[in-house]
Amino acid sequence: MAATAIAAISAAPAYAQKAADTVRFAYDQAPENVDPFFNNVRIGVIIGANVWDTLVYRDPQTNEYKGQLAKSWTQVDDKTIDFELREGVKFHNGEEFDADDVVYTLNFISKPENKVVTQGNVNWIAKAEKLDKYKVRLTTKEVFPAAIEYLAGPVVMHPNEYYEKVGPKGQNEKPVGSGPYKVTNYVPGKSITLERNKDYFKDSPKPQPTIGKVEIRFIPDRQTQMAEMLSGGGDLIMHVPKDQADQLAAVPTLQVVSGETMRIVFMQMNVLENTPAPALKDERVRKAIIHAIDREAMVKNIVGDGSRVLNTICFPSQFGCTDEGTARYPYDPAKAKALLKEAGHPNLTLDIVAYRERNQTEALIGYLKAVGINTNLRFLQYAAMREQIATGKAMLTHQTWGSFSVNDVSAATPNYFAFRSEDITRDPTVRDALNKGNNSVNPDARKAAYKEALSIIADKAYAVPLYSLPVYYVANKDLNFKAYPDESVRFWEMTWKK
Repeated sequence: MAATAIAAISAAPAYAQKAADTVRFAYDQAPENVDPFFNNVRIGVIIGANVWDTLVYRDPQTNEYKGQLAKSWTQVDDKTIDFELREGVKFHNGEEFDADDVVYTLNFISKPENKVVTQGNVNWIAKAEKLDKYKVRLTTKEVFPAAIEYLAGPVVMHPNEYYEKVGPKGQNEKPVGSGPYKVTNYVPGKSITLERNKDYFKDSPKPQPTIGKVEIRFIPDRQTQMAEMLSGGGDLIMHVPKDQADQLAAVPTLQVVSGETMRIVFMQMNVLENTPAPALKDERVRKAIIHAIDREAMVKNIVGDGSRVLNTICFPSQFGCTDEGTARYPYDPAKAKALLKEAGHPNLTLDIVAYRERNQTEALIGYLKAVGINTNLRFLQYAAMREQIATGKAMLTHQTWGSFSVNDVSAATPNYFAFRSEDITRDPTVRDALNKGNNSVNPDARKAAYKEALSIIADKAYAVPLYSLPVYYVANKDLNFKAYPDESVRFWEMTWKK
């Protein structure tokens, strides 16, 4: 984007949508389904947090758990939690919230046949029972210390009467939640409009929303997004590449905000028996791929401030995440070439699938080419990429994962190494260690089990841990908003500057 273009539009209108009390937000991916249980792309998580509520709320400033749809909860035993529910809450369609909604939602999402997209968010739930109109008992399948963390994150509550009638398909077509914003228009793949819920319950730990309307458009092309911001046609975009964010910081009508997030970036390598890339079954080839990539240089020159190099497939703040004692693979293109030659693959061609941060994917492709690995890039929407991985058709992947902002390893590593749909490694020793970590009551035992799994993944070079991903937001200069490490865009907190 030329600096002259930026200068020419430096006086673009910044006040039109402030007067209309509307935030126009553009995002590069479209959710396959707005129902939070049937997508796991970040925009789906963002919409979910604004339209739906959860039993528990984790304060993003203090990490303290607070009652949201539940007033309080009691740990009855290692596998049982009782919830006292809030009274007087209504869903956007007028349906009253009570125990029936919680019981129906939890029992529906926990059944494998209902095919919730991210099974790790729900497969720990055994059953929910109604004890009273405003009291529910939740039973977990195993000891699951992270239960409250999940109930404060991806596990939203649906209105049982409506959901039983329309299911995930109807919930996608006409979404109904209880959150601070309600959906008033949705064009799949194009846009979704949220309007302030004037009847949002006053005791929620989420502040009462003040912005009247949010228009979200799904715009895959980054240059189109940038042009919209420069012309005054947009108020907020995120995941802006560092170089473009640096340029836009000079535009008087705009502001740039950035910070580290819990999102990790990594590459998967398909080592299954029927892999379309048999060379990846050779540990030397996998190690060569890691040695070929200068992660430090990528962090410094491409990814930007707030990023750090990772050595294991988890985010450092998550409970159980460690790289202590794990194998390290420093940038060493000569060693990469030697390993490829030793493995009998001095010249190799592989497909790589990716879905975002294309500039980073292209940098990875450049590093691989320099050691003799040519790649064919397949840049897809997230759902299509996930399908390629789940059906075993992917060779290399360039992935990111935000763990639904759950601060526990159970929300990260097991999604790719515990024999779930996107596991293209399937090492039973790793799976068993992760399951032990997920379901141990002793914190030290959990840490030891996770450390064992993470060490095996690193030692055998099953994947390429890259770095944490900062987010660069570009916004209308008159919009008050805060960037959080969990990548959640909290429209209910936003205000216009006076």
